[in-house]
Amino acid sequence: MQIHLNKEIYMPIGLFALALGAFGIGLTEFGIVGLLPQVTADFGVTEQVAGYLVSGYALSVAIGALVLTALMARFERRSTLLIMMGLFIAGNLISAMASSYEALLAGRIMAALCHGAFFSVGAVVASDMVAANKKASAISLMFAGLTVSNILGVPLGTLLGLQLGWRSTFWALSIIGVVTMLGIRLLVPRLEATANSLRTELAVFGRPQVWISASISILAFGGVIGGFTYIAFTITKVSGFATATVPWLLLLFGLGTFIGNIVGGKAADRALNTSLGVFLALLTMVLIVFALTAQSKIMTIVSLLLMGSIGLATAPGLMLRIMNFASDAPTMASGTNIAAFNIGNALGAWLGGMALQAGFGYVSPLWAGAALSFVGLLILLASSLARPLTRPSVAS
Repeated sequence: MQIHLNKEIYMPIGLFALALGAFGIGLTEFGIVGLLPQVTADFGVTEQVAGYLVSGYALSVAIGALVLTALMARFERRSTLLIMMGLFIAGNLISAMASSYEALLAGRIMAALCHGAFFSVGAVVASDMVAANKKASAISLMFAGLTVSNILGVPLGTLLGLQLGWRSTFWALSIIGVVTMLGIRLLVPRLEATANSLRTELAVFGRPQVWISASISILAFGGVIGGFTYIAFTITKVSGFATATVPWLLLLFGLGTFIGNIVGGKAADRALNTSLGVFLALLTMVLIVFALTAQSKIMTIVSLLLMGSIGLATAPGLMLRIMNFASDAPTMASGTNIAAFNIGNALGAWLGGMALQAGFGYVSPLWAGAALSFVGLLILLASSLARPLTRPSVAS
């Protein structure tokens, strides 16, 4: 009876253990960006080669999200999370002690493999720990750890690396992994996996709506990242801000992602498809307005906050949508969506870079992002009209 009341009224404390893991993983993914100059100098590699520590990580996330999630779908879910955090700790320890660039890259790849599977399984665990009308909010609470890592973790991790050497950041990440592992073991209940065979898990790929949901995730996140990846050029070359102000303006974007993630979770719990449609429409409009008004410092500040908040507001709903269409294999569906997010990141960055290379100007990545999010909106509207969700109470 007490567990029932907790599900109905409270967010279980175990969600904070999942959020801490998300924080550590987010810091692992993005924290290296501010330390690349040190790594380049230490190992004597070029900037382009050092960049593989970022792009290689993203590719490994997509692979791990699908492969490890499929292989571990029949494992008890808390045990799976503990195994993933063990992989996370091992990867960061290898990175901290790396004696060569190749060893550091290997550590990054190992840590990245757990990224997708942790979020895939974690999203299912988070939704299972709460009542039906709180599932998206629970997912957003776990993802809040990822957004907080963008706001505070990356600057602090970079500062730590600059003060004590880049290896210190990876030692700190290993400690976060250990604390997370203890928190999951003590605070997250055992949740048995479904008895699905691998064939059953993979059968979700035969459902058109799963592919449609993944496509919308690719386009939504591609829209955000398409506009964000090269935003420093827009801020300095078009808006006229000094280079020294860029970190503070990016902090504003990060704050927006935190707010949007929480608001998006609550909105998705009330009306899933409707909220996703509204957010995608607003994201398209914000990116267009940003591109048209980037010469204004005031509008740049407002647009950065809105781009972060509206862009990340889609994340909980996108995760819940694909899980609704694969309720018999939610872990595989969740893993597919995590892979879609990362493919979207790569697509948005690639298109933004192509627009710049073609000479369309420093606001062109914003136009590319707007185009991606608008296509995502069209697909959502078409698929919703063709076949609404089987649970009208969450899809209205």
